[in-house]
Amino acid sequence: MIPPSTPLDVHIHYHRPPDRTDRFVQRILQDDPWVKITHADRVRLDRPLSIDDDVALEDGSEVVWFTFPGAWHDIGRFHLRDGTLTGIYANILVPCTFEPGGVWHTTDLFLDLWIPTPTGEWTAGRPAMPSLLDEEELELALGAGWVDETTATRARSEAGRLIEAASEGRWPPDSVAEWPLERIRS
Repeated sequence: MIPPSTPLDVHIHYHRPPDRTDRFVQRILQDDPWVKITHADRVRLDRPLSIDDDVALEDGSEVVWFTFPGAWHDIGRFHLRDGTLTGIYANILVPCTFEPGGVWHTTDLFLDLWIPTPTGEWTAGRPAMPSLLDEEELELALGAGWVDETTATRARSEAGRLIEAASEGRWPPDSVAEWPLERIRS
């Protein structure tokens, strides 16, 4: 599971252009060269996060995050306060950098993908097509000079690549289904 030299908490500095950086402290569950899995317990939100008129995340709920070194996205398993899985959320972002002592840095690139789980269940191999969110936010950021054209093109390319992989049943990776809250809580 976690090597003895791995810190139990990580401090994620999540930059949102132009000038907001949030810091999140999360418990690390698995730290491998290909995926780092963290748990955000009792997420604090001023108001529920709704996607397509459905609550995806609410104050006090939990998220299991999957960060892939070198990847231009991460993935979160979103839940309600009662533990019901609401969906799989992916941020398109600049690949995370990892500093000693469990300090991580990344920059949000505005685009997100969402796969709702209306039944509150999701298993590996389930065909799912993600919705692309926040295209207008990326266009606004590009127009305001918060991101350059090369970075915006890279963000669009990553989102397109993930949507194509989802259409072929290759995304999200099976490991996302292997970490339900029950596993974390046991």
